[in-house]
Amino acid sequence: MRARMITIGAASSKDTDMIMIIDDHPLFCEALQMTLTETLAVTRIHATSSLGQALDDLRGGLEPDAILLDLNLPDVAGLDGLMRLRNAVPGVPVVVVSSMADDRIVTAVLQAGAAGFVPKHSPRDGFVTAIRTVMQGGTFTPENYVPPAGRDTSGEQAVVDKLATLTPQQGRILALVCEGYLNKQIAFELSISETTVKAHVTAILRKMGAQSRTQAVRIANSASFASILRDGGMS
Repeated sequence: MRARMITIGAASSKDTDMIMIIDDHPLFCEALQMTLTETLAVTRIHATSSLGQALDDLRGGLEPDAILLDLNLPDVAGLDGLMRLRNAVPGVPVVVVSSMADDRIVTAVLQAGAAGFVPKHSPRDGFVTAIRTVMQGGTFTPENYVPPAGRDTSGEQAVVDKLATLTPQQGRILALVCEGYLNKQIAFELSISETTVKAHVTAILRKMGAQSRTQAVRIANSASFASILRDGGMS
């Protein structure tokens, strides 16, 4: 699915709200577009199937009022897509959509800067309420979400901030390091040279403020991000 703008009626560029949808599942994306146009009277929806295309469109002048982001895209790893969108359009609320909706993932997404989280299996009313909520400046979470209680999460936020400085490739490499991969294995997995992997690992350690790979893994694990850094864990 290539990027496309769906415009209903003759609205000008400033007459109505624009919603951007970033999702590579055509059926889900089409159903979501129908829901937004029918229930929220949204006349302008820009849909794309990759983060790269979405960022290109934003750099080209697209000005969405809200973004719906699928965490499992072909060109992003875990929270990387969310963090890159935050950097590209810091004032635009991003609602994350995923079929994995346990409290740990919802918490990580919110700490990374999302304005809301909607499980993919939610009824259409859930998506409608989420968009309405974030566009009014609020935060939307699933009905059964229970935020972490009785513990200080400031350290986790510091980890999120450090992770946000990693490039997409560095995010993938850190995810593999957390899984115990050696440089040679990472090189094979990502189809790059071992020398390139070593250079990235050095940069990762510097950005994470770690003295060793073991310490970098410990820092990542301290915020429970090791298993969600990689795109294979969520959709």
